[in-house]
Amino acid sequence: MATVSREEKLIRIETNCYQATIQTEGYVSGISAGSFIDKRTGVSDLSFGLCIADFLLEPGIDDEETSADFCYHWGDAVHGDIPKRYVELPQICTQARKLPYKILEGKDFVAVKQWFNWSSARSPYKGGSLWEQWLVFPNSVRWFLAYDKVTSVNTVDNLILRMDMPGHIKHQKGEDFDRIYLSYYDCISSKAFIEDFPPDTSYLYQRQKDKIPKRYIRAYQLPNGTWLAGMTLDPSIVYEAWCHQRGYVCMIQEIGGTLIRAGESFGAVHIVGFFESIAEMKNIFDTYQGAKTIQVETDGWTLEN
Repeated sequence: MATVSREEKLIRIETNCYQATIQTEGYVSGISAGSFIDKRTGVSDLSFGLCIADFLLEPGIDDEETSADFCYHWGDAVHGDIPKRYVELPQICTQARKLPYKILEGKDFVAVKQWFNWSSARSPYKGGSLWEQWLVFPNSVRWFLAYDKVTSVNTVDNLILRMDMPGHIKHQKGEDFDRIYLSYYDCISSKAFIEDFPPDTSYLYQRQKDKIPKRYIRAYQLPNGTWLAGMTLDPSIVYEAWCHQRGYVCMIQEIGGTLIRAGESFGAVHIVGFFESIAEMKNIFDTYQGAKTIQVETDGWTLEN
């Protein structure tokens, strides 16, 4: 049975397969760092948090009229030579500080919804767009679902939501994990992440028309052989994704990148969990492939294409 309990700033989830904690104050959104624990093997995530939400962006270069607070820094080892501009801030995970939430307890699952309105924007945009995140924890499986949705108050030619998927990887010279699997690339040894390098040097994913991968899976293998994977069930929604070393393996992922008019929404459904093999990941992905939204009610959750 899936259960939920509340302790001040924490929401604790437990199923018969794993434990997970949501932090509603401090570093917020998604699953709290190191709290996603697999009961079968005892391993946990190596992240700063799973399914973490950031801010809204668009492609482009800031002009002279952009205030210092809204200048996006690029052309360095952290962001590479990939010019972008902020649309709305702040960064949710580090600056929202506290998120409202709703808990829903179903027969064989628990779900938590959190949301936030960005409060400021770079000219000519205005703040106020809404981010919503459903986290759904089914019983009897080693994974959970995350649905991130943005409803924009602006009309933007290429609106992007930046997030971490599944999460960054903390390690010491590649010794805490064995390898990374990117479905749009291949397997990469942990030894490739000993020295820092910019995101556009290696393993960068940028969406190309008519070259959308069949599956979109990003995973890392822990020393005991267990994989922790994040899957985006509609691969076409992924605009860009990084996998580079900057003191840790940075697993930034961006969704959207299309015209969104004021009042319109976009989003993505992800599965994040523990797996025994790449083949198992692919099987789960194929089962739910194409899902674009999720509906959550007390009597169950439903994925919709």
